[in-house]
Amino acid sequence: MNSRLTRSAVTCVVAAATVSALAACDEDSADAAPAGPVKVAGVQIKQDKSLHDALPKEIKDSGTVRVASDVPYPPFEMYVKEGSSQITGLDYDLGQAVGAKLGVKVTFSPQKFDGIVPAIQAGKFDAAMSAMTDNRERQQVVDFVDYSQSGSGVLVADGNPDKITTLDDLCGKKVAVQAATNQLKLLQSHQSSCSSGKIDIQTYPKDSDAQLALRSGKVVAQVLTKPAAGWVAKTAENGAVFDLVDDPAAPGGYNASPNGIAVSKKLPGLTTAIQKALQQLIDEGTLKKIYSKYGVASIAVKQATKNAAVD
Repeated sequence: MNSRLTRSAVTCVVAAATVSALAACDEDSADAAPAGPVKVAGVQIKQDKSLHDALPKEIKDSGTVRVASDVPYPPFEMYVKEGSSQITGLDYDLGQAVGAKLGVKVTFSPQKFDGIVPAIQAGKFDAAMSAMTDNRERQQVVDFVDYSQSGSGVLVADGNPDKITTLDDLCGKKVAVQAATNQLKLLQSHQSSCSSGKIDIQTYPKDSDAQLALRSGKVVAQVLTKPAAGWVAKTAENGAVFDLVDDPAAPGGYNASPNGIAVSKKLPGLTTAIQKALQQLIDEGTLKKIYSKYGVASIAVKQATKNAAVD
C-alpha cells in the first residue's frame, strides 16, 4: 500500500524550514555531473565502467538520464527550502548514487504525478523516481527496478510511553489518522482482530492535524505512511517529539508494496544497468545509509528486483 495510489496531504507533515535544516547545506544535493567519485549520505561512490559501457548508446552519448519526479513528497522528494527549485530527498540522493555508479548525470525535473508515465512514454523522460508503486497495470507501459517496500507506519510520542509495538496494541486506544486514506481503511479492517476493545479512531483532515493531536496527548498514536512517519520522527524538533514504531513482523510497514524506479520500455539496457547499480549499492551498504538519512532504513530492499509486483 502506498499513498501515491491515492495522493494524500503528506506534503503537510513537515515544514520547509525542517527540510532546509537537513538538506540546504548538504553536498549530496548538488546537481553536477559526476566528474569523479560522488559523495551521497557520507559515502564516496565510484563509477563502474562495465555498467557505463553497457548503457544504451543514446544515454552514453547524452551523458544524462532524465528523471521525472512529483515534488514535494517528503521524504522521497522535496525542495531544499521554500521558494527554491533545487531538489533533495531520498529519491534524489538515490538517483545521484545510481548515476555515479553508471558514470552519467541524473537530472530531476518536477512533473505532476499523473503525467509521469505518459511523459516517459512520449520520450520526454527516460525514467521516474517518485515513490511510485510498482503494479501490474503500470508494468504494461514501463519497467520497474524496485528499491523499497513501504506501507503504513505508526507514529507515537517520544519515548513511546504507551509501549505501542504492533497494530494490536492500538486496540482500545484513541488513534489519529487522516480521513479518506488507506491508513484509515487499515485501522477499520483491523477492528475485527481486536480482543481488548475496538480502536477509537479519530479522523483529521490533514496529517499535520493528527500530529497536533498526538503532541497534545489527545491520542496515543497516529497511523500514516511509514516513510512519512519516519521522516516526521527524525525531523520534528530534531527528533525530540515523536518516535517511529518498528514492528519486526512488518519492516516496510503494514500492507507494504514495492516502490520502483520506472524506466522507459524503449530502454531495456538502462533498466538492466540501473538494477545492477542498485544491487551494488545494496551490497555495499550505501542504500541503507541513504534511507537512514531520512529516518526510514527499514523500508530498504535487500535485493534489487525488476517488476516485483504481482497484482
